Amino acid sequence: MTGSVDWPPAPIRTERLVLRESATSDREAFADLFSSPEVGTYIGGSKPRDEVVRTMPALPGRRTGFFVVALDDALIGMITFDPHHESGEPQLGYLFLPEFWGQGYASEACAAALRWFAAARPGEQVVITTQTANLASMRLAAKLGFTEVRRFEEWGAEQWFGVWRPQR
Repeated sequence: MTGSVDWPPAPIRTERLVLRESATSDREAFADLFSSPEVGTYIGGSKPRDEVVRTMPALPGRRTGFFVVALDDALIGMITFDPHHESGEPQLGYLFLPEFWGQGYASEACAAALRWFAAARPGEQVVITTQTANLASMRLAAKLGFTEVRRFEEWGAEQWFGVWRPQR
């Protein structure tokens, strides 16, 4: 995330979740996340778990704009606001362990992260990119209020690029 923002923020609590900084106790769940074939489906594939563990830093995800999504203190996913590779604008990214898909956790966590972002960076927009084949991510982007800007081919698949602007 470009620009200055106080980091880390206080943990963000939703009805069921906590968005927080990563901790060393999250390493095993991060390894599960990054080695999951299901998680890798629309992001270029997964890596073997032993490779993930070997190359993972002692404290994964410790950077500005990176939230662990925790349920009952255990990592179930992550949310990032990293600069978009072309525009540099903050781009919402998220990954969740497959056993937590379809339960509204991504929607709840991403909505809370966007509210935090709107307060931390007033008036600044956020972008998102997803494969059009990833119907769940397409539905989530619409639910969160992202609007389509364009579609394009990249990485051998049609991509959807949208923008979210904070409510005034």
